[in-house]
Amino acid sequence: MADSSVNDTVNDLKTTTTQVGNELATTVDSEAGNLSGKTADAKQAIKDGASKYGAQAADKARTFAEDGKARASGALEQIAQLLTDAAGQVDEKLGSQYGGYARNAADSVSGFADQVKAKDIDELFDDARELVRKSPAIAVGAAAAVGFVVARLVQSGVDANPKG
Repeated sequence: MADSSVNDTVNDLKTTTTQVGNELATTVDSEAGNLSGKTADAKQAIKDGASKYGAQAADKARTFAEDGKARASGALEQIAQLLTDAAGQVDEKLGSQYGGYARNAADSVSGFADQVKAKDIDELFDDARELVRKSPAIAVGAAAAVGFVVARLVQSGVDANPKG
């Protein structure tokens, strides 16, 4: 979900910078009137600058998304390892049937982590878009759950900091 908003933000930045560049170029053209080559040079410089900043924004967003992907897959691997470690204890306390459930869950999480690692950012964005199109209720529920978890984490961080 966050990757999708990063992609939307990048697209918004590209669109905005292109519009600003075009508006500036139009303004330069209308104000300059009959100036010769200098107007054309200024217009091209503005368009080039706008394109450059749009590309830089897209590159920065892609870098953030790649970093987030790496962190997410690492976290998923840690969860899978925790489930695997817990399966032995579940075997001892509740029986091998329940330990098997924990191992199956660990295998599923590990498989999902491998899928996340194997795909590039564009494929993940496409998968997220497709999920939202096919199951908007699941997407809204997942967003609400993630929001709840983030709010709890932020709240626990605020509560942990003593007020001076």
